[in-house]
Amino acid sequence: MQETLKEIVNAAKEAVAACSDESQIENLRVQYLGKKGQLTALLKQMGSLSAEERPKVGALVNQAKQELEELISAKKQELKIKAQENKLNEETVDITMPAKPVKTGKLHPLNTVLDDMINIFQSMGFDVVDGPEVETDYYNFECLNVPADHPARDMQDTFYLGENLLLRTQTSAAQIRTMETRKPPIRVICPGRVFRADEVDATHSPVFHQIEGLVVDKGVTMCDLKGVLEEFAREIYGSDTKVKFRPSFFPFTEPSVEVDVTCSECGGKGCRVCKGSGWIEILGAGMVHPNVLRSCGIDPDVYSGFAFGIGLDRLTTTRYKISDIRLLFENDKRFLEQF
Repeated sequence: MQETLKEIVNAAKEAVAACSDESQIENLRVQYLGKKGQLTALLKQMGSLSAEERPKVGALVNQAKQELEELISAKKQELKIKAQENKLNEETVDITMPAKPVKTGKLHPLNTVLDDMINIFQSMGFDVVDGPEVETDYYNFECLNVPADHPARDMQDTFYLGENLLLRTQTSAAQIRTMETRKPPIRVICPGRVFRADEVDATHSPVFHQIEGLVVDKGVTMCDLKGVLEEFAREIYGSDTKVKFRPSFFPFTEPSVEVDVTCSECGGKGCRVCKGSGWIEILGAGMVHPNVLRSCGIDPDVYSGFAFGIGLDRLTTTRYKISDIRLLFENDKRFLEQF
């Protein structure tokens, strides 16, 4: 029986050494060490041995079993490591090969100008606030000194969603909400989309963008408004830009002005863009009407303020010399990739 045990162990060692994958080594384990394996069968034959031989042969069989278990376990680990190395070699990426080009997006020109404008006003101490695009008639008109029968409503014909709900025509409603919730001093800008029932053409769209600003504090004057807007115009268009203020009318400011800058196309000499005048209108502004302050719970005898509204779309078209505002909304990649 000892000779048979020796032959079994030698044969198992040769078979283990010749294994090339984990399934083969598992089959060998079952063949030699399983319940019906060769070593197990040998142990069952020990009943035919004498009482003296049985302990010696049993010890040899157990020793052989332990040796084969260690051998098979070591071979399994070896094959596992080899399989991992082969997998890694097969999945190796050649980093010297040129990569496939990946197209990356860019900021829309409207967002680029918006970011610049926000940075300019934040550097002057303004906070950025937002408001809902669906507004009530109260915040969009009445609180801005535009009652139901006021003719100025005809200039801001908009989209009504119900008797008192509408798409906002200006971001001034966010200023009203700010004055209701904050105490002066107040210094904010309100960027966002606005909506008016305008016909679509090269200079008009029913959806466009505004940035409105508001300052309320003690002793605020027209000089402060002029200084802020002149600084803004020079930052946007260049240090040589000249600014002109023209008297105008808005229900929510008194006095009111229209603000022009020297034409960026011709430098003020007169051209097709500025219709020969040398000036381009960029915004409206004025001192906040006392009725507006009063409706927000602010005493106009103690506080004063100024407000302005800038058309982001018009500013973008003049800055980048875009001739048609519709190009900003058509999502034509050929146009957008220029910026």
